[in-house]
Amino acid sequence: MSAPLASTPAFNAAELARVVAAAPHRLLFFGGATAVLLSMSWWALVLVGQRSGAAAMPLPLLPAGWAHAIGMQYQALPMFMFGFLLTVFPRWMGLKAYTRWHYLPVGGSLLAGYLLLHAGLLGAPVLVHVGLVLSIVGWGVGLTLLLKLLWQDGGKTYHAIACWCALAFGFVGLLMSARYLHGGDARLVFGAIKIGTFGLLLPVYLTVCHRMLPFFSQAVIPGYRVYRPGWLLGLLLALIFTHLLLELAHAYTWLWLVDAPLAVLCAWLSWRWQLWAARKVRLLFALHLGFAWLSVAFALYTLQSAWFAASGDFILARAPVHALTVGFFGSLLVAMVTRVTQGHSGRPLEMGRIPWLCFWLLQGVAVLRIAAELLPDTPGWLALAAVGWVAAFLPWTLRSAWIYLTPRADGQPG
Repeated sequence: MSAPLASTPAFNAAELARVVAAAPHRLLFFGGATAVLLSMSWWALVLVGQRSGAAAMPLPLLPAGWAHAIGMQYQALPMFMFGFLLTVFPRWMGLKAYTRWHYLPVGGSLLAGYLLLHAGLLGAPVLVHVGLVLSIVGWGVGLTLLLKLLWQDGGKTYHAIACWCALAFGFVGLLMSARYLHGGDARLVFGAIKIGTFGLLLPVYLTVCHRMLPFFSQAVIPGYRVYRPGWLLGLLLALIFTHLLLELAHAYTWLWLVDAPLAVLCAWLSWRWQLWAARKVRLLFALHLGFAWLSVAFALYTLQSAWFAASGDFILARAPVHALTVGFFGSLLVAMVTRVTQGHSGRPLEMGRIPWLCFWLLQGVAVLRIAAELLPDTPGWLALAAVGWVAAFLPWTLRSAWIYLTPRADGQPG
């Protein structure tokens, strides 16, 4: 009687491992969703503790603000990006998809690196080093796999080239963070954080939007005409790279020269891609609204820089960057990951109640985070915004994790 009972857990564990490894997005999206929730939970505890003085968090090897930026930009969100790109690169190029033995080292290393680094932030500095090394290993393997596909494609898919270059730039920022931990100058972390925002995340997000938003819209909006000229993407990326260089040089007086055109071009793209026509379809509307945050973010950057140039006063503090990170990155994360998750799990391409609620709660969090810079008791509002992020993402993360850990609803492989 004991043999069957003893074998059941092993069978279940093996089946769970098979399901998680069935497609690149499963493990990497599962890891990314978990990481985003855990990262913001830790950050909320830090902010609440700082505001109230009731809870003293362990002093991390990295200052808490830097750890927050590096953890989100170089560990949590890249898991989603590698999961997405390892899935779509072969589709974009018409090439054979990778097997689990290719992408499991990427997902396993990135997830383990994230978990160890954040465990180290709670009081075990050596784990911060080990976690960062594992992240570098996973990132390097992922870059190599994607580069092999680019080589086979002969460089014909410019969206893939742009995404790979951004990931390679992000790899440099990750190495800069590691160098700081081994006696490097603090300016390395400053540079890594700026590269993470404007050299890694924004180029990847923008490139994916340029390729996928018109494609998704065409499938839903009657009579829709796809508009995604390559020159426009190149111009936007050039302006973003110029913004990055100006930030690295602390040339905030001149940012408005590139941020104003970015705000105008992104607002025009929202109109050209027919934001208003997507309003009747939740999933598509969420994607378009997420993209619309980009013009808001660069409008705030423009105002901040122009005011600084005219008066010498630096207004709005970190409101512009959080319009970008919470509004644009956060909103599109929920919308895009929900669409990929629905489609690749054999479910209808629709935004159910839980993702829809999460999306709108996140809009409120983004507005609150921006307003916090202008309200009395800024630390209190910052803590509330962080707690709001956790509340918004918790049900979405639990629902998403359940999907990644169970077979496809239609019985198909993947």
